[in-house]
Amino acid sequence: MTPVRLQPGNFSGYPPQARELVVRHIDLLRRLPLGFVPLLLREVIAYDYKFPAERRELDQQFSYLNAMNSQQLQQAMRRFAELRIAPEVERLDWVGVPVDFSEQLTAHLWNTHQIDVFRAAAVEYVTKWNASRPKEKLPTHRLGIVMIGQGVSSNGYPLFRKLRPHGVHFKAVDPTDGYSTIMRALARRAEAYPAPFAHWHIDGGDLDRSPQRLSVISYAGLRAERAAMQTRIQQAYESGTGSEALRSALARTRPEDLGMRGSGDAAILNRFQLSLLAEGSGTQIFSTTFVQWAAREAWRRAQPLTLSARFTPRQKEDFSRELLSETRKRPQLDPAGSLVDADMGAYYTWINQQRLHGAVAAKFLVWFEGHNEALAIAPELGEGKESAKAIGLQALVQQLV
Repeated sequence: MTPVRLQPGNFSGYPPQARELVVRHIDLLRRLPLGFVPLLLREVIAYDYKFPAERRELDQQFSYLNAMNSQQLQQAMRRFAELRIAPEVERLDWVGVPVDFSEQLTAHLWNTHQIDVFRAAAVEYVTKWNASRPKEKLPTHRLGIVMIGQGVSSNGYPLFRKLRPHGVHFKAVDPTDGYSTIMRALARRAEAYPAPFAHWHIDGGDLDRSPQRLSVISYAGLRAERAAMQTRIQQAYESGTGSEALRSALARTRPEDLGMRGSGDAAILNRFQLSLLAEGSGTQIFSTTFVQWAAREAWRRAQPLTLSARFTPRQKEDFSRELLSETRKRPQLDPAGSLVDADMGAYYTWINQQRLHGAVAAKFLVWFEGHNEALAIAPELGEGKESAKAIGLQALVQQLV
């Protein structure tokens, strides 16, 4: 089937909000080329489970395309329309399972040496669309906080080397009540600027109590789900499943397959947590990898005002079979190695924060948990500085909140 023949009934299998969206814009979809419309539907079919920021982007994309006259739309889609797609690929169910179709299309474009043309078309389209999007005013600056080094009693590794040129390295921080201070600050921001999925805490350990108004996920809190995912991966390895086939199989995993239940915002958060385990590499077995990837995806997808990430000791590296083994109940931890991982993870978390709208005014803090070292980045603090002046972590956090 070609896009021009689309009918509302073709989308009967879509979730309610996604179905309403595509039916409302079906006249536009009929005018889009096959090399483009399934990629748009890949995002639309998950509309009901997307964060508010992602939904706004999809709505804005439809507005962008609908605002074009016929000639403008034809020009915008020209490169996609010129792609040569084999009949056997065209016959795939690109409406019902656009994710599977996009994978097959990518493989086809590689095999026919068209992938560079497609990439150029995609970059050109996204660049022009981004330039046209309205820049909304944030209610306050974005704030990122990262805690690293839990369980490390002494350290000879030079911390924050990547971040020092961008902020102030504090060397005499009073760490008293540091974790609780940070969590209280997060709760105050969430109360002052309430919005769904606008304030996050990502933890590599257990949480006794989740602060209200925060979207909270933890590596330790997903023990059962991680074990179920590890079993799937282990079984795939033992059966000789190739990496591409495994990736496709994991992408089809549903929250209920891992025992996840919930509706409303809980369902959205479950889908996000599932994506961390199904799409991330190492997120199922290393807490540091999980926290870093979760922070990256939360910044990218939810685009929150506040995000804190707490790195905890990961297990030591080993053979894949051992790392995935269900019988490995008490893995040996590596606090020193985890500190090095987390230090780089903090840098990547800041980089991903900088990619968002409002980066010029954004603020960031990374703290060596339980110790007197921290680094803060804020427009008013300056860059490439050091401070040996005694300061409490509470006072430092207050400057950034």
